[in-house]
Amino acid sequence: MSRPAADAGTMSGRAWTAILGAGLVILMSSCTGSPPMPPSQTTAPAGSGSTGDLSAVPGIVREVESSVVTIQTSGGIGSGVIYRSDGTIVTDAHVVEDQEKKPSKNVQIRFADGSEAPATVVGVDDATDVAVVKADRGNLPAAKFSTALPQVGQLTVVIGSPLGLEQTVTAGIVSALHRNMPPSEESPQGLIDLIQTDAPISPGNSGGAVVNSSSEIIGLSEAYLPPSSGAVSIGFVTPTATVTDVAEQILKSGSAIHPVLGIVPSDISPEIADRFGLPVASGALVIGVAPGGPAASAGLQPGDIITQFDGQKIASVTDLLAGIRKKDPGQQSVIEFQRGKENKSVTATLGSTAKG
Repeated sequence: MSRPAADAGTMSGRAWTAILGAGLVILMSSCTGSPPMPPSQTTAPAGSGSTGDLSAVPGIVREVESSVVTIQTSGGIGSGVIYRSDGTIVTDAHVVEDQEKKPSKNVQIRFADGSEAPATVVGVDDATDVAVVKADRGNLPAAKFSTALPQVGQLTVVIGSPLGLEQTVTAGIVSALHRNMPPSEESPQGLIDLIQTDAPISPGNSGGAVVNSSSEIIGLSEAYLPPSSGAVSIGFVTPTATVTDVAEQILKSGSAIHPVLGIVPSDISPEIADRFGLPVASGALVIGVAPGGPAASAGLQPGDIITQFDGQKIASVTDLLAGIRKKDPGQQSVIEFQRGKENKSVTATLGSTAKG
């Protein structure tokens, strides 16, 4: 859950200390605790490396900006996108999750025209970092959501409220697809299948619109690599397919359902492999098994090292989580693992996060 940070009145969201590749630190695109600023004229600077034609950006902004909102809670400020004209808004879970179990009307929505309305949290899904809130206002301009995955190199326009600067616009391109975020202490499930963009994303953009050249939402701003890591305009976006799937589940039942294996996995570093005499230096080490869960029923035990999931090589926990998330609860998966010097294989029937 996001918590207000102690410094400068800002909220860090869920700061991720996961290390990727050359050791870059990933941080959630967080909310800022500064007061909202009055609506300002939008600008559209190009993200570093963007070679696309930005002449279309003003028209895109005119079509979409009325569907992008600023979300203020007691913890800070984030962004959101109008999903339905009846006041239904989608955003990132870390923007509003602290408000989910509080009394109603703890969330305030500021619209593009400067008006405001109270809102309640309908539901949050930590596994995908998607949330739905409902504003006390109808007849709103719902955004158009793309049904297709974008192509690498396509134009991206980001609209949101970074650091409370409402209706700020940045632009760039789709840098890559299918990026996975490793799990961390504050986000143990990790995030998978994200879009990477070089359109600048800053604290407060979280949950805001990421738009294509057809003025369709391709996803919500999710995270960025801060300049202190040496990165230049590396941001991440939750794809529309994930957002709409989770939103529809939340609107129908109050929560989203995901498959589970019922283990606590850990990555294997060379140091851990050496210290504990593990037979391999990659894979997902099982350090805990939920009693009566799918893994326990299949015969997995603490100390096993998962090396393949449904025929896909598993080099890390992120690989395993990505494989599981692509399945549905109730489906069977073949898991290959190493137990001591033995290679073994079991078939597990995946469980569900559904309660009850």
